[in-house]
Amino acid sequence: MTQTSEAPAPVRDQQPTRSRVRVHRAWFVVAVTFVTIIGAAAFRSLPGLLIDPLHQEFDWSRGTIGAAVSVNLALYGLTAPFAAALMDRFGIRRVVAVALTVIALGSGLTVWMTAAWQLLLCWGLLVGLGSGSMALAFAATVTNRWFTERRGLVSGILTAASASGQLIFLPLLSWMITRYDWRPAAVTVALAALAVVPFVWLLLRDHPADVGLKPYGGQEFVPKPPPVRGAARRAVTVLSSAMRTGPFWLLAGTFAICGASTNGLIQTHFVPAAHDHGMPVTAAASLLAVIGVFDVAGTIASGWFTDRFEPRRLLAVYYALRGVSLLFLPMLLAPTVHPPMIFFIVFYGLDWVATVPPTLALCREQYGDDSAIVFGWVLASHQVGAALVAFLGGVARDVFGSYDVVWYASGALCAAAALMALVIRRRPSAKVAGLVVA
Repeated sequence: MTQTSEAPAPVRDQQPTRSRVRVHRAWFVVAVTFVTIIGAAAFRSLPGLLIDPLHQEFDWSRGTIGAAVSVNLALYGLTAPFAAALMDRFGIRRVVAVALTVIALGSGLTVWMTAAWQLLLCWGLLVGLGSGSMALAFAATVTNRWFTERRGLVSGILTAASASGQLIFLPLLSWMITRYDWRPAAVTVALAALAVVPFVWLLLRDHPADVGLKPYGGQEFVPKPPPVRGAARRAVTVLSSAMRTGPFWLLAGTFAICGASTNGLIQTHFVPAAHDHGMPVTAAASLLAVIGVFDVAGTIASGWFTDRFEPRRLLAVYYALRGVSLLFLPMLLAPTVHPPMIFFIVFYGLDWVATVPPTLALCREQYGDDSAIVFGWVLASHQVGAALVAFLGGVARDVFGSYDVVWYASGALCAAAALMALVIRRRPSAKVAGLVVA
């Protein structure tokens, strides 16, 4: 495929000197990617806020609403590996721009829904497909193409972008729902996704060769590879190969538990669970937003740690601490916010997606050039785990009248994930500290 608008710069610019390039273009690409993920993060802030309003307006059970969220989360993960392959075929800009448009369409159409199947179609199918097309595989692709050094740090920064979006949108959307209705919140999500499209199209570049540069930290100029055809076939082929290795199943299993204990549990059910104990929705949503504040710090720090320490041990520590915190949560929920709850929010925020940089590092160590697609499949397991808990959490609330059993079960799963992380075998030819695969 010929893209004349992105032709490589002349040869004289392909190996620039330090004096001519003070700030590498890769950091500008990271900035655009960061803003893009923030804008798209609006849709991830909404599901937990919709459970009570939709239950009251349409008399849908929490299990039914949770099923729509479950479809969304599952598609978010299952689309990711194909999205990574599509980015190799059509370029990052095109895939992400289309994905944002689909998110806006799905969110905008929900304002006219009158039946549960329409929630499944709009929020489950359309928003799930769109969000999956620019999930963490987007961040992984940008990191792999534009950086040979600082990959752990960049992974942490881009992962934290989603938390930053949560911080921005959660208080705003909860205020809209409380003051007006859930429909203005859905429209806001659609507009936020659309607003980012021009930034992606005008400022993002697919590869360093498009602007005649080496990857950041690279010693040699890397020509832009030709478009890779057969995206779906490649994604399935990579999966088939990875499934024959033990590390894939351990990474997928631990990441499924990660999704179950974050997106599926806290992000979906924390607000309604806190509201069950008498806490106002706006206060609970604000606490969830504060998680996003510390998530940014925790994830960037985790990226820094991943460049310097053994990823397996980092994962084990992260999951163990998360499991312990979940076991204490049922005792902390109350009508008002008190210091122990604030401590939980800070603690959980630091650990929220700190698992992503070391998981990405292990994917690079084990699977090399296919790591972005493999990580896409590992992310699929993350979202399947999230989807199961999003649905089962709603069912548990309908059956038992509280979420306590869900908190305890998730804490036990996190303990299992810590043990699984420790038994992932290290690939002898990998130099993990520098995230380089020999």
